[in-house]
Amino acid sequence: MLTELNRQKLTDCRRLFLRNYEVPIKIGVDDEEKLAAQRMYVNVDVYIPLVWSTPTRDDLSEVVDYNFMRDALVMRTSSGHIQLQETLCDDVAGILLSHPKVYAVRVSTEKPDIYADCESVGVEVFHIKEALV
Repeated sequence: MLTELNRQKLTDCRRLFLRNYEVPIKIGVDDEEKLAAQRMYVNVDVYIPLVWSTPTRDDLSEVVDYNFMRDALVMRTSSGHIQLQETLCDDVAGILLSHPKVYAVRVSTEKPDIYADCESVGVEVFHIKEALV
C-alpha cells in the first residue's frame, strides 16, 4: 500500500515509460502454451528522483537512458520458458529496480490472444525501494 511518504516521494520523480512493447514469448502453464511463443504486450513505468533526472547541460549522461527498460525486457523474455505472468512481472521489476537511480517501477503484461470476448488478460505489479542507494 502506498503510504503518504511514498506518495510524496513519487511526486518528486520523473516517470520514464515503455508502452505496449510487443514480444513473442514462451509463457504459460497449459500444454499448448508450451509448444510455441505467444504474443504479449509489456508496459513499464520507471520512477527516477528529479535530482537524478533533471538535465542542466542537455546531455544524456545527466539522466537515465530509457534503453535500459527495453534491454531488461529483452534479457528476461529471451531466457527461456516462463510459466506465469506474475513471474515475468516480478523478474522485470527486479531487474529495473536494481538500477541505482530507480526508485519505483510498475510492470504489466498482457496476453491479447487468450480470450475472444475481451481485449487481453494480464498482470501488473508495482514496487518501491525502501531506500535509495
